[in-house]
Amino acid sequence: MKLLHIDSSILGDNSASRQLSAAVVKAWQAAEPGVEVTYRDLASEGISHFSGLTLGALGTAAELRDAVQKHEADLSASSLAEFIAADAVVIGAPMYNFSVPSQLKAWIDRIAVAGQTFRYTEAGPEGLCAGKKLIIVSTAGGLHAGQASNVGHEDYLKLVFGFLGITDIEFVRAQGLAYGEEVRSKALSDANAVINEQLFAAA
Repeated sequence: MKLLHIDSSILGDNSASRQLSAAVVKAWQAAEPGVEVTYRDLASEGISHFSGLTLGALGTAAELRDAVQKHEADLSASSLAEFIAADAVVIGAPMYNFSVPSQLKAWIDRIAVAGQTFRYTEAGPEGLCAGKKLIIVSTAGGLHAGQASNVGHEDYLKLVFGFLGITDIEFVRAQGLAYGEEVRSKALSDANAVINEQLFAAA
């Protein structure tokens, strides 16, 4: 099985989403030995936002691209290929100002491609990524469970990946991370319990 592991936090080793997404991958490997993991760090790689330059690069013949266009085209192609090849995806998705990190949105813009991961039909849009499993590690400094603020974060991710045809989506949540060490510690402990006692219990 091929597993794609995506991190997007800017906090490096201090990131709760990175710690928890790594824990998910480790637990998955323990449950299913032989899992092939591909890792992409969207923050350290500095993935560029989808732009006119990106479109221009994709619309230019490969032999005519300059160095910048080649980089843009290669980034789009490799991101898309990794996603399509994956049987399962783990995404570290912290909440930044009630939404996802801009680098995670930039990656999504690279993998949401008409004719590749979705298509339009006479009956409406159709996702082409059915069968993939997705685990999203959702973290937040505040406490947002049950509030409308989740619309801009978790609900967005469910919407976009559902549009791509992925319906097997599970969340690992840790909130209140900025409310002091005691609250943070409990949130991380509870999230790790979900990972180790629920996600892979059957395995």
